[in-house]
Amino acid sequence: MSTRTSRIVTILAAVGLAAAGLVLDGPTATAQQAVTLDDDDVGGVVRSAGGPEAGVWVIAETDDFATLYRKIVVTDDEGRYVLPDLPEADYDVWVRGYGLVDSPRVATRPGQSLDLTAVEAPTPRDAAQVYPANYWYSLMEVPEKAEFPGTGGDGNGIPASVRTQAHWIDLLKQGCQLCHQLGNLPTREIPNAADFDSTEAAWAHRIVTGQRASNMARTISRFGRQRGIAAYADWTDRITTGEVPQQPPRPQGRERDVVLTLWEWGGETGYIHDEIATDKRDPSVNAGGPVYGVEFANDKLVWVDPNTNEAHEVVLPVRDTPGEGDFQSYIAQEMPNPSFYFGDELIWNNPGNPHNPMMDGQGRVWMTHQIRGPGNPAWCREGSDNPYARYYPLERAARHVAYYDPATEETELIDTCFNTHHLQFGFDADDTLYLSSVSDVIGWVNTKVYDETGDAQASQGWCPTVVDTTGDGRIGEFTGLRDDPDPTKDRQMGRGWYGIVPDPTEPNVVWAASGGVPGQIVRLDIGDNPPESCIAEYYQPPFENDRAAVQGYSPRGVDIDRNGVVWTALSGSGHIAKFDRSQCAVLNGPEATGQHCPEGWTLYATPGPQMKGVTDHGSADFHYYHWVDQFNTLGLGDNVPIATGSTSDSLLAFLPEEEEYVIMRVPYPLGFYSRGMDGRIDDPDAGWKGRAVWADYGTNAVWHNEGGKGTQGNLVKFQVRPHPLAH
Repeated sequence: MSTRTSRIVTILAAVGLAAAGLVLDGPTATAQQAVTLDDDDVGGVVRSAGGPEAGVWVIAETDDFATLYRKIVVTDDEGRYVLPDLPEADYDVWVRGYGLVDSPRVATRPGQSLDLTAVEAPTPRDAAQVYPANYWYSLMEVPEKAEFPGTGGDGNGIPASVRTQAHWIDLLKQGCQLCHQLGNLPTREIPNAADFDSTEAAWAHRIVTGQRASNMARTISRFGRQRGIAAYADWTDRITTGEVPQQPPRPQGRERDVVLTLWEWGGETGYIHDEIATDKRDPSVNAGGPVYGVEFANDKLVWVDPNTNEAHEVVLPVRDTPGEGDFQSYIAQEMPNPSFYFGDELIWNNPGNPHNPMMDGQGRVWMTHQIRGPGNPAWCREGSDNPYARYYPLERAARHVAYYDPATEETELIDTCFNTHHLQFGFDADDTLYLSSVSDVIGWVNTKVYDETGDAQASQGWCPTVVDTTGDGRIGEFTGLRDDPDPTKDRQMGRGWYGIVPDPTEPNVVWAASGGVPGQIVRLDIGDNPPESCIAEYYQPPFENDRAAVQGYSPRGVDIDRNGVVWTALSGSGHIAKFDRSQCAVLNGPEATGQHCPEGWTLYATPGPQMKGVTDHGSADFHYYHWVDQFNTLGLGDNVPIATGSTSDSLLAFLPEEEEYVIMRVPYPLGFYSRGMDGRIDDPDAGWKGRAVWADYGTNAVWHNEGGKGTQGNLVKFQVRPHPLAH
């Protein structure tokens, strides 16, 4: 309980309490306990015509602060709730839950007891309006296995490159869910369908509207344009004529202990890619401080101060800005038809397109950021005397590195020869920053050297991922990615490295992941004398592998626990996967082709429905990224892997010992699409109140969220209390 005087508020539970006595905030709450409130809480009982409503959300919202503020909790078995620690303000409070429609909003202030009346949904369609997007997307019908591989335009309309049903499902995810929630209201309905003779014609127009139209047009062609359009049109038609998904389960168990706090940030067209609250290696860094996010669409760094409930932003500079004419020409190619929401207005202006933020031990916010045009300087390229360029020259890099120092309010721009995407600090004395490239190499910046010298060339290095396929314990002459294998040479394997994480148990070792079917992870040991000492190991999730009972595909985000076990979310097949290298009988040599260590993998299917026509696992959810809570910042234990349920409005925490999931759903505003998360410990002595995991709404199209045009994204704080009535 709070240290200030507690005001006991007695509310009769459904079992019929005759009188209530003193109630303590212990580790459990029983049906015999009443709700107790501090002066900054609101609590009571939620009932419908059918009685107390368990496992529904109670939402409090206020616009009294500089940024819109919300707090959300879940009712217990008896329909009771406590909204804890509300800043002084006027709030609207209401109930949302599966099987219900939203209750009327009721005005209240902290310190008041408030019973609420839930409203049962009159029809299944009314109830389904608040279901997560993946439940609606599960109505998408996938072609039968027998249709693969595709037979092209003169056959079944599916390209021959779409080899299996898994490849088609991966396109539905990596191609479409990659950018925004498929299945939310703006995607499952077509605003101007009446303007066309058929739903297919409406979809053909839809995918070439707005500022990102060319991306959608390219993606649909990968399905076979007409076959892809027909699949989406059929999905929309069935929904329009009344088909609804199955009802999701209400929160159970520990899911009812979750407390959500939300702050709006980023503006009505802002695309906050992801956030950072602390140093991943030490979650006490920046304790109680602002939480930062990169605003991809307009080259900004934004932050929320959770103490003052204020949001701030700063524009990130670049060295080279495209000419106005060139930029307008580029945008015109991207928008062949006006947006449904913004017409011809250009709402994205991002020559720097900052991506993933990460914090160092000094509280500086590092990020990947395009600081110049893509053509590399001479010292990166063929003919340079730079040792890394001599070993593996690089001609282009579309993103580089920057950091913002809150102490000086200055932004530093750092050139790199290698492309950058995600980044993580290593565990060495030099604070080496490792970066994925979505290309052929893994790169790094020695930040200690850079701080001392300001010399970008002297402080960076990179290596391709070359496997010792000859088995002699070193990397000698090797064949490239596009070369035919040669048994007398080592072999470069894998590219498109996306997720990245250093190994806390081994110096100079980093893991990376790349999606696709089956996709791959790589272990790169940089060694003591890079680039010559770099040596890689290459592993694929079990796929079409007779030695594995469970098959999966498409890792994206990757992380590692304190014991050196790698965890990755398989966004295509819908699994959280554990990879334990110590179980592998083969690490290198001619047998190390990728599918050589199924015994190292354990796959755990993520919750939620599958798509129509899928018998193998093919979850309709999408797991954009993955993180391991190494330090119990959430309160569920050390080394808990958490996947983003980017299409299920959730974070999915997996408890390894129990082999169970805790679904931490964000029910309002609909559209929680997270691309990452991190955890911070603000006060190790404050119990659950001193710990939290942070994430944000990372959709490309924030106007697709509940509320439509004019809404903003949100920063979300996740906390897990000991029971649903703790305060």
